[in-house]
Amino acid sequence: MDVARLTTPSFLVLGIVDTLGEASPYDVKVEAARTVAPFWSMPHAQVYAQCDRLVAAGLLSEVRQPGGRNRRLMRLTEAGRKALADWLADPAFVPVEARERGILKLWFGARPEVLAPVQLTEHHRTLAEYEELAGSVGELLTRGQREALEFGIRYERMMVDFWQWVEQRGE
Repeated sequence: MDVARLTTPSFLVLGIVDTLGEASPYDVKVEAARTVAPFWSMPHAQVYAQCDRLVAAGLLSEVRQPGGRNRRLMRLTEAGRKALADWLADPAFVPVEARERGILKLWFGARPEVLAPVQLTEHHRTLAEYEELAGSVGELLTRGQREALEFGIRYERMMVDFWQWVEQRGE
């Protein structure tokens, strides 16, 4: 498979399988939900489709565990390891697509005085969770994981600041 045709979800699967060493599609789904979901969500069905696609492309190898469930376990092939390494080394910029439902509602005329209090509560809650996580396990994270967590913290601070601004404009 042409590496240029791989998508970010493809690399998410490759990265998780690489991190775990060996994983079933279910393991990938669980690990994605446990780790990267705050900044990169991926529907469960897409995880399974990507796994199938990457096996077919020769980037993941697959063995079936004997027994009742016939569970599939995948590992990176050399081609998969190279594709992941090339992607990690590529500094290309891809613009962020901010998908904030509250912002979309504002655009289409939702009442800020109704939206802002709820948005503020939820962004404060998420910020507190990220800051607690940083305090409790921050030192155990790799540099990249800690930087990703810091992105989440800074993003939530920005969203709190934004919704406070929206709320204050209505006064």
